[in-house]
Amino acid sequence: MRESLRERDLLRDYLQRHPYSQAYKLLRQPRVTVQSMRNYLDMYYVGTISIGTPPQEFKVIFDTGSVDFWVPSIYCFSPACVTHKTFDPLRSSTFRYTNRIIGRLYVSGSMTGLLGYDDVQVGGLVCKSQAFGLSTTESGIALEFAAFDGILGLAYPTYAFKNTTPVFDSLWKQGLLPDNLFAFYLSSNKRNGSVVMFGGVDHSYYRGELQWVPVSEQGFWQVTVDSISMNGTVVACPGGCQAIVDTGASLLIGPHDPVLNILKSINAQNTSTGEYIVSCDDVQSLPDIVFTMNNVTYPVPASAYIRRGKTDICYSNLDIDTSGSFSHWILGDVFLRLYFTVFDRANNRIGLAPVAV
Repeated sequence: MRESLRERDLLRDYLQRHPYSQAYKLLRQPRVTVQSMRNYLDMYYVGTISIGTPPQEFKVIFDTGSVDFWVPSIYCFSPACVTHKTFDPLRSSTFRYTNRIIGRLYVSGSMTGLLGYDDVQVGGLVCKSQAFGLSTTESGIALEFAAFDGILGLAYPTYAFKNTTPVFDSLWKQGLLPDNLFAFYLSSNKRNGSVVMFGGVDHSYYRGELQWVPVSEQGFWQVTVDSISMNGTVVACPGGCQAIVDTGASLLIGPHDPVLNILKSINAQNTSTGEYIVSCDDVQSLPDIVFTMNNVTYPVPASAYIRRGKTDICYSNLDIDTSGSFSHWILGDVFLRLYFTVFDRANNRIGLAPVAV
């Protein structure tokens, strides 16, 4: 099969979608559905889903920081749509139109469009008549040059398009999952094999036991952080604070003053681009940033919160919330690459354990 795919120049694409031997399906726990994802420079993780009959494929971010699902449509002529695959409802025999207008605003851009219904395939599971957005406009340079077409949200249905059921809730309600949970393993840039798994947990991805943190508010995947410390001293969140566990965010993001204090403590210098840099020679001696949640500590070493650029400049992976109105922390991929993460909807909790690789 490898030789046949190689001859047709399809091998690389196949291995990105199926990073394991297909025999893994026989070895995993029954009915745990694994969706592979590709790591793009440690910035985001993208998997392939399909919509319609016959299926039309799209690359999406599986995003716990949002809830709705949308892709570009043939009715969109924004630069971001021109550079990506677009859904053509005329080619799908199972598509159902509505006249509802929808829109979403993100940190890196926005979209407006129409609401439709069609069969959606995720990791081999087919959601029948799934609500999704067909963008008609998209704004933001980040969306224009992104390596993904759309976004598949995995947050609670609280903020979903009115009177719609999000994808994960549909998978559960249609009886396609054995357990009401999903989990993420995010690889570092030098490793393949990132996955999101639906309906169960593959224990080979983590070490030790899962430690559980209750969800504090059922909108986003929000939890309570007891404190944030360095070298045994609390540097942020002294009386507890809120954080959102967000697979769609690349960095660790926090309120202005606490993040600035941490950056000053590691002698980070602000650049003309607004980024913070440190001496690469100092990285090995920098302390961990330790998040304590539900009385369990989760260290983030400097090797994670500092990244080395191509020109041997070392940048901070800590970012300041520039809006000034958001008091929560965002535990993005910088944190999640260190900890296998289970999002347990049945019990409204998040499980964390150190990754096995």
